Amino acid sequence: MRTVAVVGASLAGLSAARSLRKQGYDGRLVVIGDEPHRPYDRPPLSKEFLAGAIGEADLALERDDEDLRAEWVLGTRATGLDRAERAIRLADGRDIRADGVVIATGAAARTLPGTDGLAGVHVLRTLDDARALRDDLARGGRLVVIGGGFIGAEVASTAYALGLDVTVVEAAPTPLAGPLGETMGGIVSALHADHGVRLLCGVGVKGLSGEHRVDAVLLENGRGVPADTVVVGVGARPCVDWLRGSGIELDNGVKCGADGRTGVAGVIAVGDCANWYDPRAGAHRRVEHWTGAMERPDAAVAALLAHGATEPGVPRPPYFWSDQYGVKIQFAGHATGADSVTVEEGTTDDRCFLAVYRRAGRPVAVLGMNQPRLFTRWRKQLAAAAP
Repeated sequence: MRTVAVVGASLAGLSAARSLRKQGYDGRLVVIGDEPHRPYDRPPLSKEFLAGAIGEADLALERDDEDLRAEWVLGTRATGLDRAERAIRLADGRDIRADGVVIATGAAARTLPGTDGLAGVHVLRTLDDARALRDDLARGGRLVVIGGGFIGAEVASTAYALGLDVTVVEAAPTPLAGPLGETMGGIVSALHADHGVRLLCGVGVKGLSGEHRVDAVLLENGRGVPADTVVVGVGARPCVDWLRGSGIELDNGVKCGADGRTGVAGVIAVGDCANWYDPRAGAHRRVEHWTGAMERPDAAVAALLAHGATEPGVPRPPYFWSDQYGVKIQFAGHATGADSVTVEEGTTDDRCFLAVYRRAGRPVAVLGMNQPRLFTRWRKQLAAAAP
């Protein structure tokens, strides 16, 4: 391959570029990003960066002495992929021709309809999002977080530590029931109540009020929750619209094999936009986690460079962590389909325990709260288990 283009300049794209060089690719390498920034780390955006504990320089993912010999095309988004011409079309009118393509365009935060132009309303996905939200949190006052998932919970925790009055609104009866199951989702989300943060569950949001700046969140039960700042944390959608009509199969992202290969030769997908086949589950899964963006590009790049001649391996079980109210939460595997969950160490009352999820007696997931050593051992056991 004379030219490989990586579309997406965040962690997954950078990891793919590194893998290309590490695995011996010495041709032209082009990295395309819609943001003007060089690759940066996203997890601290909702925690240390939002709290002002670290600055933008601390987010940099590239090492000072790192040189990937890449052409960086930043600040312009991809608008199309011409399969016949092997060309990536950019919003600024340019075409980038490439023999190999790595799709790493990630995901975008979902927004609330009708909130454009209303000051004080935020999502949190990018560095620019975090800058704007940090400025508003510095105003103090009342924060309402819409969505009780991990991003929403981390923002609530950070804002609480900054002294804001915080309310979390969650449409589901139990926050985090999707990734953790109802029992453990309820235990983890109880951290809000432990710290005096109001948690309103089982009620949807009807809309927001305010003339120029938000002043309240209107709930479907008729109640209004006063707000000086609102954060919308209701999930993300894969950024794949630019691929429509390209011949790439799209299904909750880019549909891939167990090694990240798409149905189009010379095209792979990694990161939050990639819906990989999981041999352990016998189904496709899209994993929006930092660790997956770090680890999976190695296998995908190997398949790209070998033109598909490599044998797909079994991806490690997905892993993610979250820091909330001084508690380290770690999770690996899939809670979906587990028929039991048991606490193996510690107690849930003091928020220091390890729980194992099982299906037909076989461990399929593990959750730790302030149990990093024991969690690490269990995570290795999950990875070593046969698919």
